[in-house]
Amino acid sequence: MLCKILVVSTSAYYDWKQTPISKWQKKTMELDKMIKSIFYEHKERYGSTRIFVELKSRNIKCTRARVSERMKIMNLTAKARKKFKATTDSNHNKAIAANLLNQNFIATVPNKKWLTDITYIRTNEGWLYLCVFIDLYSRAVIGWSMDKRMTAALVTNALTMALFRRKFPRNVIIHSDRGTQYCANSYQSLLLNNRLICSMSGKGCCYDNAAMESFFHSLKVELVHDEQYKTREEAKTSIVEYMECYYNKKRRHSAISYLTPERWDAMEITG
Repeated sequence: MLCKILVVSTSAYYDWKQTPISKWQKKTMELDKMIKSIFYEHKERYGSTRIFVELKSRNIKCTRARVSERMKIMNLTAKARKKFKATTDSNHNKAIAANLLNQNFIATVPNKKWLTDITYIRTNEGWLYLCVFIDLYSRAVIGWSMDKRMTAALVTNALTMALFRRKFPRNVIIHSDRGTQYCANSYQSLLLNNRLICSMSGKGCCYDNAAMESFFHSLKVELVHDEQYKTREEAKTSIVEYMECYYNKKRRHSAISYLTPERWDAMEITG
């Protein structure tokens, strides 16, 4: 009856049943199982390269090409990148700092170069604005703040968190865009009082803060675009979990040899 339902001849069924599975087929089945497990463990955020690195860390022997091939066969496709609008308001007459970073996104030690920017998240209650600071050395999120308004307090609160978490380092280059929040007296005073060095992107040049833009792309593609937040509090909880529990601790980053930010920082401390 089952053969009839599945449109399979009984002779073909018995031939299949009596034919033992080869070692290659067994290994392929085990590999597919591992690939699927990692893919869904990371909520469909990992492509073939990151899955390959994860398999390698678990001592599973395979090539990136084979992982890519198996993912295509199983129709496993990582979440695609989408564009989002910038939030910078640079139409003001406040003082602008020089671009000290000059698109040099290499930091050989922690607390040498920090990046910051603001983005927004849609909720049913209205916009939620998010300010983030990352350390360019490990790409770790070190400070953040969220509010329903895009004010100077949004950035000063995020910077204050970063300062406390990094034990108030001196002479760090803090790079941002030319938004009014970063030119506000309260933010500039916080930089000055903590002996931090202000750097700003050129007008309308997103490439000057490309590493920060990359983080927001990851956040939007890997989390926000798949969500429909009812309230700002719901969005906050989701975003904090992504940044603190997933991005910093679990997500492998291409810029740091596919290690996690937490692991990269730990290597510097122990090294």
